[in-house]
Amino acid sequence: MTLWQGRFGGSKQSEELLAFTESLSFDRRLANDDITCSRAHVLGLQRSGLLSPEEAGELLAALSTVEEEIAEATFVFKPGDEDVHTAIERRVTELTGDVGGRLHTGRSRNDQVATDLRLFTKRSLVEVGRGIIALQEVLLNRAREAGDAYLPGYTHMQRAQPVLLAHHLLAHGWALARDVDRLAATRRRLDVSPLGAGALAGSSLPLDPDWVARELGFSARFENSMDAVSDRDFVAEALFDLALVGTHLSRLGEEMVLWSTEEFGFLHLDDAYATGSSMLPQKKNADIAELARAKAGRLIGHLTGLLATMKGLPLSYNRDLQEDKEPLFDAVDQVERSLAAMTGLMATATFDTQAMARAADTPSSAAADLAEWLVQKGMPFRQAHELVGAVVRDSFERRVPLPELVAAHPALGSDAVALLEPGVPVSRRTSPGGAGPGPVASQIDRFAAVLRADADRFGVPKATATGQHPARGGAHQHGSRGAGKDVHGTGKEHAGTGQAGLSEIGLPDTGRPENGTAETGTAETGTAETGTAEAGTAEAGTAETGTAETGPPDAGPPEAG
Repeated sequence: MTLWQGRFGGSKQSEELLAFTESLSFDRRLANDDITCSRAHVLGLQRSGLLSPEEAGELLAALSTVEEEIAEATFVFKPGDEDVHTAIERRVTELTGDVGGRLHTGRSRNDQVATDLRLFTKRSLVEVGRGIIALQEVLLNRAREAGDAYLPGYTHMQRAQPVLLAHHLLAHGWALARDVDRLAATRRRLDVSPLGAGALAGSSLPLDPDWVARELGFSARFENSMDAVSDRDFVAEALFDLALVGTHLSRLGEEMVLWSTEEFGFLHLDDAYATGSSMLPQKKNADIAELARAKAGRLIGHLTGLLATMKGLPLSYNRDLQEDKEPLFDAVDQVERSLAAMTGLMATATFDTQAMARAADTPSSAAADLAEWLVQKGMPFRQAHELVGAVVRDSFERRVPLPELVAAHPALGSDAVALLEPGVPVSRRTSPGGAGPGPVASQIDRFAAVLRADADRFGVPKATATGQHPARGGAHQHGSRGAGKDVHGTGKEHAGTGQAGLSEIGLPDTGRPENGTAETGTAETGTAETGTAEAGTAEAGTAETGTAETGPPDAGPPEAG
């Protein structure tokens, strides 16, 4: 069955055309979103007088039957089904007869698929955000556990200055916080319903896109019908956000790969989150971290591929846009799996803080402290930098221990030698946002406040959003050496469709705490309407279920609500 056979009379399309243009193999993942979209459309048609209450009731009952069949994996996709929209309409028509022919009144697959995909993306970005927050919670817990443990900080992959382990872990946490913010912003921008735009120019029928938008839980309807059916900016933005999440996971993964090597020895992987070798009995490999590193390239490829597809498209809809779904589906899946795996790895890994301290305690790592000590004595920084650099060079060239040269230097002396003692340099990092005990203690509190606010706006249950859960790995398997100070830190369902509105799942427009406070901001308006069901809407309020059909599974958790 096609939805356009009338134009072609009795002509039969070639097998090559059908095989090349079909999308059912992947867009069946939108089945429940398509049913949600169709429910709202039916209610809108009834409200506009284009369907009687009895006809609307029949269609809604049939849509619920289809939903149940999909959930139970008994829905039969037939060879003639071009896509998921065709399959669902065909089955509704089988169940209702001629009434099924009214389901597509006033809409095109162009506005239909655009609406389905926005519903999917809205839900998926929330789930990804929750996954990021779970990893951030682990990083915060491990930072609190780390106490005064320290390690070398690196620039150019060369040891630079000692930093607290907590500071290093939270550097990744702050990058992920920006990812959460981007997801919320992208979701806010895509919260516009295209339904009612038709093929490209709207309709002569008395449709009410504003009402349908509210019924679907969108904050607004489209402003321009041509833009509505051709816009895939939201997919590109989502792919960018996901690619950047993947990039941040890749960077974290790269460090875990390095830290777990014998050359570094900073970290020991839990057996449950490591693999072995088929040939080398001694191996314990950081495959999760390596794959997180590799997935970033895949995610970047999805983004660049879609942008290349979009760049030459004239208005309005073109079949090229069929290529928007597979990269989006795969990006969501890969990021969710990467987040879950990296969260487990980080929660269970054991840090060898003695190895970290040994690497950080080389005297030359205090070179900047020597220069700043001279500045405090009145010497211009550039002169101090040159003096200390010459002393370090002399130590390397003559193989004389740096403390001896510092003690003998007339501008330095024994007082300066004390700066080279283990643990002293990191304790001197006192500037706000710095890597020392005082700034890090404040940073932990500020990060916890941001995390609580983001957990609130992404609907993370309070019990899991405190950032207080103990990680399963050992923070100090081999003990730690002091750094001068301990830094332990002190929706409802939318009636009629099963879709949750923006404010209903806790995604306000803003909500980040200011100055480290835990204030969560004001919820975004325009999406909390409950939408009283019209007559003949016995299926109103049926919660959306996960797609259970055959083919690519929906790896994401069920929708909030």
